[in-house]
Amino acid sequence: MGLTYPDVSPIMFEIGPLAIRWYSMAYLAGILAGWWWAIRAVKKYDLRMTVQNVEDLVFYVTVGIIAGGRLGYVVFYGEGMFRENWLEIFAIWKGGMSFHGGVIGVAAAVYLFSRKVRVPFLRVMDLVVLPAPIGLFLGRLANFVNDELWGRVTDVPWAVRFPNGGYLPRHPSQLYEAFFEGIVMFVVLNLLWRLPKVRESSGVVSGMFVLLYGVFRISMEQFREPDAQLGFLFGSFTMGQLLSAPLIVVGAVVVVWCLGRKKSL
Repeated sequence: MGLTYPDVSPIMFEIGPLAIRWYSMAYLAGILAGWWWAIRAVKKYDLRMTVQNVEDLVFYVTVGIIAGGRLGYVVFYGEGMFRENWLEIFAIWKGGMSFHGGVIGVAAAVYLFSRKVRVPFLRVMDLVVLPAPIGLFLGRLANFVNDELWGRVTDVPWAVRFPNGGYLPRHPSQLYEAFFEGIVMFVVLNLLWRLPKVRESSGVVSGMFVLLYGVFRISMEQFREPDAQLGFLFGSFTMGQLLSAPLIVVGAVVVVWCLGRKKSL
């Protein structure tokens, strides 16, 4: 049982010794899409930012994604694998990025940027998270192409037999996450952004992004195979679920606080 995994190479194309991978292109395409969306938003709405500010913001966010995502993976999922050769921490081309670490890195980068341009932190964060689901969608599709982060063994008709998963029929959990963390989140956040009250209450969209991601990630982890080096924690929980639970609380608090304050930032 199970659908045959499509024979797709993780390498998109090669230029001499340089191999361009789908995963790398997913990050690049997500950043470029965010860049375009942010410039469009700045021109359409009064966000007290210029196109040059957006270009600087893209640089800050890119550094935050890479540095935070990689360090987060080392801390949350490394499980001592880098002790023998700590230089492997910098080998990001070999894979290993953490969304939760990336969120911390981006938040830190946005804070520094907002201080530099003197624009409220939450207003900038709203600008960053609105196109973020595009990158999440492309990243999960790249996970599928890379034959990684597949789901648990199942007998559902759409199960896929991943080569790295032992050719057992498994949930294509990467596609589940691509749909909910990418498409659904993008639609919900951008519909909220159209509401003047939400757009003027800086931070509501950011809070909803964090809240929704926490809900979707915890739900999708029910279908995803736990990381081999960690397995289940505290019985039947995964690291992804444990890291996502606080996001729901933080996101809810931010949304309520931003909607309730008398003056928007």
